[in-house]
This record gives sequence, structure tokens and C-alpha cells, in this order.
Amino acid sequence: MIAIGLEGSANKLGVGIISHPSPGKPAQILSNLRHTFVTPPGEGFLPKDTAKHHRSWVVQLVKQAMAEAKVMIKDVDCICYTKGPGMGAPLQSVAVAARMLALLWEKELVGVNHCVGHIEMGREITGADNPVVLYVSGGNTQVIAYAEQRYRIFGEALDIAVGNCLDRFARTLEISNDPAPGYNIEQLAKKGKVLLDLPYAVKGMDCSFAGILSSIDVLAAELKANPETKDPITGEVITTADLCFTLQETIYAMLVEITERAMAHVGSSQVLLVGGVGCNERLQEMMGLMAAGRGGSIFATDERFCIDNGIMIAHAGLRAYETGFRTPLEDSTCTQRFRTDEMFIKWRD
Repeated sequence: MIAIGLEGSANKLGVGIISHPSPGKPAQILSNLRHTFVTPPGEGFLPKDTAKHHRSWVVQLVKQAMAEAKVMIKDVDCICYTKGPGMGAPLQSVAVAARMLALLWEKELVGVNHCVGHIEMGREITGADNPVVLYVSGGNTQVIAYAEQRYRIFGEALDIAVGNCLDRFARTLEISNDPAPGYNIEQLAKKGKVLLDLPYAVKGMDCSFAGILSSIDVLAAELKANPETKDPITGEVITTADLCFTLQETIYAMLVEITERAMAHVGSSQVLLVGGVGCNERLQEMMGLMAAGRGGSIFATDERFCIDNGIMIAHAGLRAYETGFRTPLEDSTCTQRFRTDEMFIKWRD
């Protein structure tokens, strides 16, 4: 069976085509294209502008994906699209495009939970059996484990997501958004040496990032006012790289802590990192050390599958389609709030 997936919950528009040859065999990725809406340094992306970007590019990406996959319209079994969660206007643009294709090609629709798409693609690529999932992105931060045909949320961000924290600090520093603000912070952090004091907000398996962002913004303002600012403990001159290093070390330590607590709670030895922030090499390193200390292992993918993409929507949608799930045209809406545990995972035992 073959499905085409459309993802556009934030500033990345993705179109992917996937084939599931037969039960028990690995999926075949036929095409996986993406186009990112990039704003100038110091600016975020507004919903209306992002939606306009998606509308402008979706037809071209679908045509390119079909050509790259070498499939005809008659070969496609269903049209999968991101139902939520995400930004309202971009989600609507993708939903309209999916309905257009369904009507034009006379195909059935499948609405997909964005978070479940990340998890299912991560499991497919890495081969992770039944891991604790750390889902970290611009809009979501969740610790998840599977139980009784639901992905259960054990912990999450109480305010802003970890990716949003990184993105907003990149705006404070006015560094480039190309290819991604979090990636550019990661490169700066590799040059940092001084670890400064920041709040550490972990509450059980939940965490908070808003106060950390406020604190690091204050440090950035002080550094801008006085470039010769020194660390009161070491006496070393503080740099922008040190701020990035400090922010990463603090928030990733928090994520490792809540993930380890979830692993102990459910008795799992596997960790799967998904979402755009899951590409971060330092986060992978820290999580790997923790997992190894517990006699376990870490599973992660590269930017092709960590960052929002159409193939994950196609894959999760086709999994649901194979079990008989359909989204009627009159119900092919989208929602900014679609909890991970709301979706029934019929294809898993």
C-alpha cells in the first residue's frame, strides 16, 4: 500500500510518499521532501505568513514528490495530513491541500496526530521495540510510554516547549534562523566553556522552561551592555558561546532527569528521541550516557526524520489506514490542540 503525507504544523512544509510492502516487512521511503519558511534573524514566524508559504509551495512539492517516487495517482491508496497539534493557520493550509487532493484524485483521507507521526517514524527507522519516548520540538516537550494501545504522557513542559525556549533565545541573540535557530545555538555552544548558574525547574516528570529563558535573557542583556562581563567564580570573560553552552547543559540535564525517572517507572531500558530538538548531538550524548548507566540504549534519527517531515505523517497515517481508520471529508478539520494520548493505536498490541 502507498500513502502520501502532508505535514505543515509549523514553519516546515513536508510531503512524503511511503510504501508498506506487506506485514512484517520494513516500509519503503519513496520520497521525502521539505521546504522551510525562514525569517530574518531576531524574528519568529507568524501563522499567517507561514500559512501563505505553505499554500505557495504545496502543489510544487506534491508534484516533485510524485515524480521522485515514480508513482502514479492510481497507485496512491490514501492521503494523510497533519490534523494537529500545531499552529492554526498553517495546519488549515495543509488540511485544505489534503482535501483538494482527496477530491481531485478520489482518494480517502486520514488525519494524523503530529506527535504520533514522530514516534512511529522513529520506531520504524531505529527499530526500537518498546522505548520510553522523549518528544522534544519547537511546540512540544513530552515524556511518553506506550500502554494499552495509547501513547501515555508521563511528563511534559508546564509552560513553553524546549524548542521554543531555544528559538526565542536565538531571537534574543539575533542569530540566523537558517537552517534552524536551535541548530545555530548548538554550534555556538560547542565553543562555550563557562557554565553559568541558571534556574533548574523539574517537578516530578514535568519541567518548566519559561523562567530559564527569562534568566538567560537577563544574562544576554548584561553581556550586551558590558562585553567584558566576567564569571564571578572563575573570573573568565563570558561570551555568547558560554550563554548557549549554559542554556543547553541546563535544559538537557532536566530532560535527561525526567526521562530517566520515566524509564525507572515503566521498567524500560530503551530511550527514543524524536522531534526537531532530538537532532541535537549534545542531547543525544547526555541521554546516551544516562541510558548506558542503566544498562540500556538510546535510539535517535538524523534531521531527515527528526525535523518535521511528510514521510512520518504518511507512515503513521498508512498504519491507521491499514487497520480500517478513515477521516470522512466532513470531519477533515485540524486542531491546534491534539493530545498524543487521544489517538487510538490500533496497529500495536
